[in-house]
Amino acid sequence: MSTLEHPLIDRFLDALWLEKGLADNTREAYRNDLQQFNAWLDGRGLRLEGIGRDAILDHLAWRLEQGYKARSTARFLSGLRGFYRYCLRDGLIAAVDEGRSHLAGAEDLGGDYLLPGLVELHTDNLEKHMTPRPGVDWPTASAVLAHDAQIVAAGITTVFDALSIGDVNPKGKRMQQLPKMLEAIGEAAASGDARADHRLHLRCEVSHPQTLEVFRELVEHPLVQLVSVMDHAPGQRQFARLEKYREYYQGKYHLSDAEMDAFIVEQVANSERYSDAARAAIVDVCQGRGLSVASHDDATLAHVRESAGYGMAIAEFPTTVEAARASHEHGLQVLMGAPNVVRGGSHSGNVAAAQLAGIGVLDILSSDYYPASLLHAALLLAGEHSEYDAIRYDLPRAVAMVSRTPALAAGLTDRGEIRVGLRADLLQARALGNNQPVVRQVWRGGQRVF
Repeated sequence: MSTLEHPLIDRFLDALWLEKGLADNTREAYRNDLQQFNAWLDGRGLRLEGIGRDAILDHLAWRLEQGYKARSTARFLSGLRGFYRYCLRDGLIAAVDEGRSHLAGAEDLGGDYLLPGLVELHTDNLEKHMTPRPGVDWPTASAVLAHDAQIVAAGITTVFDALSIGDVNPKGKRMQQLPKMLEAIGEAAASGDARADHRLHLRCEVSHPQTLEVFRELVEHPLVQLVSVMDHAPGQRQFARLEKYREYYQGKYHLSDAEMDAFIVEQVANSERYSDAARAAIVDVCQGRGLSVASHDDATLAHVRESAGYGMAIAEFPTTVEAARASHEHGLQVLMGAPNVVRGGSHSGNVAAAQLAGIGVLDILSSDYYPASLLHAALLLAGEHSEYDAIRYDLPRAVAMVSRTPALAAGLTDRGEIRVGLRADLLQARALGNNQPVVRQVWRGGQRVF
């Protein structure tokens, strides 16, 4: 009897080896049985992913007619049960077909988009829930669950919660909040209460005196999968224009003119003293642990060459066309803010994301501070009758910027695309006339979470 390969069969057998250490000869017997069954189904116009009880009974009758021994059939049934348990447990996409579905429980999406679940690499949205108003500290577990609900409602199924190490705010509480935030995120993920898949993105302010010490402690957390290195000192990168720096931080931290002057002097001195050594040490630790690393606010060719020399995978928010183009040429995935696209420009006065899209060097979008902007920005770049008509990414390319490309950049190869064998992280959305998305349903691992 001929056999027919299938990617899910290979995934199932790999899982058996990893989880149970099953002997090679047993796994090969299961492989042959399942591939033979797949070929038998294919000859009858059936699919391994969508069969019912009748098809299995027909195959058992066929095996009896062919003279298979009872022991062989028992092994076949054991492998088949394990295979379908694996598909259900891991929430994988079993088939991608065209035409009308005849499966029980199939849903008609009524012309809405079915898209891969979004992957968010850089959001500090949790901090807003931790401190909803100045001076107000919210219970951490409640803040995490509220943040999680907002994330999933935006169509995001995998989120890298960005936690900042090194608070330059002289009155800030970020450093004190870090342990509580880590604990609450970990508990929500472990308990199954979180609806999105939460990972951690450590944002390291390399000019801060305590950053390296705290980083070495936190990088041990099992949810850490992405690290970025930043230097927000005045006169460079995001704040090359000192007046913009003063305007932003004096307003944000409510500093007097004298306090702001002292703040600028301190930040410049700390950058000169700590940044280079901390950046090198952090990258070295990440490389040893196989973690993806991102640069932040690169502005010049020298910045990009340094980032590429460190083997960084992502260029977060390059502030100039020169830096974005060079990052792209050096193999770094260029990440820009989705709010930048929705608003039509950078709030800091730096390069617009749409400008980078127009010259083909925009790879990833991040919701940054506004979760709902992620899908909105992708639809704007792909949509008709919008201010981005001249750019016009096609829909698959635009959606990849918020799904498959960020997943791969962070080392996640099992999601971000509607393809057999990948995670069934999906969303249903409708676009209104102005390309404003309405997220209607979200599934994570095949389970509806919104």
